[in-house]
Amino acid sequence: MAFLFNKFQEAVKTLAKSPIFARDPRHLQFEADINRIFLYTSYNRLGKDADEADAEEIIEMASKASLDDQQKQVQENIHSQVKTFCMLMDEILLPEKKNSQVPVESSSRINGAPRHSGLSFAVGGSGDSTCAALPETNPLKLTEVSRILKEHQLGYSLSLRISQIQHKDAGLGLFLEGEADVGAVVAIYPGVIYSPAYYRFISGYPRIDVHNSYLITRYDGTVINAQPWGTGSDTRELWDGTNSPEVSPATHENPETGSDRLLKILIKPPENSQGGSRSEVLERRNPLAFAHFANHPAKGTLPNVMVCPYDFSLAEKDMRSYIPNVAFGDDEGVKVRRFGSFWFKSRGSTESSPDSRSLKTVVLVATRAICDEEIFLNYRLSNSKRRPEWYTPVDEEEDKRRWG
Repeated sequence: MAFLFNKFQEAVKTLAKSPIFARDPRHLQFEADINRIFLYTSYNRLGKDADEADAEEIIEMASKASLDDQQKQVQENIHSQVKTFCMLMDEILLPEKKNSQVPVESSSRINGAPRHSGLSFAVGGSGDSTCAALPETNPLKLTEVSRILKEHQLGYSLSLRISQIQHKDAGLGLFLEGEADVGAVVAIYPGVIYSPAYYRFISGYPRIDVHNSYLITRYDGTVINAQPWGTGSDTRELWDGTNSPEVSPATHENPETGSDRLLKILIKPPENSQGGSRSEVLERRNPLAFAHFANHPAKGTLPNVMVCPYDFSLAEKDMRSYIPNVAFGDDEGVKVRRFGSFWFKSRGSTESSPDSRSLKTVVLVATRAICDEEIFLNYRLSNSKRRPEWYTPVDEEEDKRRWG
């Protein structure tokens, strides 16, 4: 398999420089990223029985397939792994899946009454949502679930420890315990999902990153705020994204600029708008919901994971509790278009069935085999703004294209 992986690595380097990736810089980088993820996840799906002919076929596909076809295959590859993870979690936590000797307790009795805050109305939380059925689960703690997943199921899990990066601001680091192959989904980015239509509701808007480092943005403009998720908990509960203190808005030390005020006007949502999403029964003992703790690599160190967009279909009801996200607001009928740095929205009459809708999430995919080591993710911070002193670009050109 090492020989085959070397072929894939060479293909990644070659295809990333191909003239077929063109047009604008931002789109070029998006295509290059999808192409890399296509190779990594397809390689992972080959398994240990793959031969050189299989590898050559995938490399040829990556050089000829359209972006749309590659995106569809990436989604299928990721979904296959996430589905396996969800099935393994069911075996660990649901008593009917195994003849477990662990005593069973009702999640509704463990959790008590759900919490509410001013954000509840926006993500659909209401008094009626407390009627949602919370299934009985084995009363295991998150640490126990993580250990079982690693030792008897997936072969790896995640933990938080002091980062190995030698910098005062490094703080906690995300560590993979066990072994994960290249192309494996090693972490999921949890939290509240905001489409561009609802940027204004992100805590601290418009300077949302001043007091919150647990944010990530997809190429399509979707922002995920992982701060409310924190480090999870030891229960399966009704969760609406309000389980942590609100982030303070920008202070006088970060005054609002003219562009900030313009941005507020351009993205202002309709008056009296309410979120259409309901609170969801989520498994907070999710051992992979820690992607927001991955650090940017120190100078001289290469990242070992990359970001991959994953659109989770809400039709997959059996998997829903293991997808650690809720959507803010109701995007049905809302169309958003990007012009330069701004997003403009309008409401259309298009309706979609509940089963055709999806959550726009993010997962981290291994770019090489990882074994008992810290996870490093290239943050690709914009070079148009002042970057932290700890930030050393992995590839300055990629940073420029990402935010071009």
